[in-house]
Amino acid sequence: MAFVLTAVGLSAAVFYVDTFTEIEGAIAVFYVVAMLLAAQATSGTGLFLAAAICGALTLFSYGVTHGHDADLPSAIRLTVALAALFVTTMLLVKTETGRLTLVSTNSALKESEARYRSIFDRTRVALWERDYSKLRTYLMDMKARGVTDIKVQAQVDPTLVDRCVGLIRVVAANEAAHEMLGSDPSSDGTLRRAIIPGQERFLDVLQAIINGVRIFEERVEIRTHDGEDKLVLLSIVFPEDPAAFNRVVVSMVDITQREMALKALAEAQAELTKASKAAMVGAMSASLAHELNQPLGAIVVNAQTLLRWLDRDPPDFSAARRSAERMIRDSQRASEIIQNTRGLLSPSSNKLEPIDLDEVLVETMALMEHELQRSGVTVHVARKADIPQISIVKIELQQVLINLVTNAIQAMDAAGSRERNITISAGRPDSEHVNITVRDTGPGIAGDVRDKLFAPFFTTKPTGLGMGLSICRTTLEARGGKLDGRNHSDGGAVFEMHLPIKPEVEHA
Repeated sequence: MAFVLTAVGLSAAVFYVDTFTEIEGAIAVFYVVAMLLAAQATSGTGLFLAAAICGALTLFSYGVTHGHDADLPSAIRLTVALAALFVTTMLLVKTETGRLTLVSTNSALKESEARYRSIFDRTRVALWERDYSKLRTYLMDMKARGVTDIKVQAQVDPTLVDRCVGLIRVVAANEAAHEMLGSDPSSDGTLRRAIIPGQERFLDVLQAIINGVRIFEERVEIRTHDGEDKLVLLSIVFPEDPAAFNRVVVSMVDITQREMALKALAEAQAELTKASKAAMVGAMSASLAHELNQPLGAIVVNAQTLLRWLDRDPPDFSAARRSAERMIRDSQRASEIIQNTRGLLSPSSNKLEPIDLDEVLVETMALMEHELQRSGVTVHVARKADIPQISIVKIELQQVLINLVTNAIQAMDAAGSRERNITISAGRPDSEHVNITVRDTGPGIAGDVRDKLFAPFFTTKPTGLGMGLSICRTTLEARGGKLDGRNHSDGGAVFEMHLPIKPEVEHA
């Protein structure tokens, strides 16, 4: 208010002197001083209003004093006064505009700084502001002297790392950084050597600065104030402007627990792998025991039969020879089973070959001749004429068939079935597959068993291993086939094999 009153008083004095005295001169120029005083209390519209009033007073004074006898000197003085008033007003307006812009900019900077500081302080990621300017200058001087590999230089100069650490100054650190390190890492503005990552990693940071890398990220180990070692993810963002190296943001994320969890997971996976291998060995052992039982039993029966034929008087060499031939056949069968099981460790040894289903079915039932005779089971084989040869591993198909027939025999034995028949039929549901079904006249599949029928180690037999059907299904699925079991509408169980004619095409 004082500036306004002073400006008004000065304007009145200038007007009085310019209008009512005989003093000749550009008295109206002093209105500029009044404008300067008014500028301290007003801006914008107020300045233009004050300038208009001063200009009007100048013109009025000129009209009163020189209106009847105007001359060139008085006109020049008027022009100079008005020009000075106009220029001063424009400069004052420009200054005020600049001041307002500066105030707005400063306000925005303060708000931005407050927001940045709030984020910096409250985030749960450990953050530091560090001054790398001296370190960068030192490293750039080394680079100018021809040093390009900092690790080689560190071998030559063992004090290099400590010297470089001493050139780094901590500007600020947030609460998360304090918690991570167990103390105030920026209390004295220096960076403690104890929390610097291992020398190799720190040399990588120095090399990144020399190479002009903007972002450095690496997993490093640090040591807290309490001596605890932690594994952290270190991230440093270097600015493009060398002058901005006085405020470099460094972040650390504690990944110690994550790495421990990953390590525990890896150990668990290793244990699981061992367990899987043990289970595989167990499955192979169970498979061998299951599959070898039949041919070895047949060999024993044939050997006993052979002895009886030889003990006759006279010995029946023809019958003994037939028993010996069956022993050879069953021995070869046992050998093939062992070779096939070994082939599980080397799948390439299992060669696909085109086979005729008729021949396989006849040969397989011949292998089970003694078992069928012992149990009094009759096998009927039915086959359609349009079934082509299929590509499969013969011994695998025989294993599955023998297992299914053996299960059928045991089911009928356990149930005491009067009608003891097994029907094996083959068909062709489409142009790319064949079906083989094994149906018995036993009690069928119980309702509570159906869902677990093919589960490993599940069995309804007192001495069973629970591996037979599981191995059969796995064997067929490995060749692109399927194995399903159900009850027949007329009684008994039906197991159906669904096989591709050319499995290598199906899995191409």
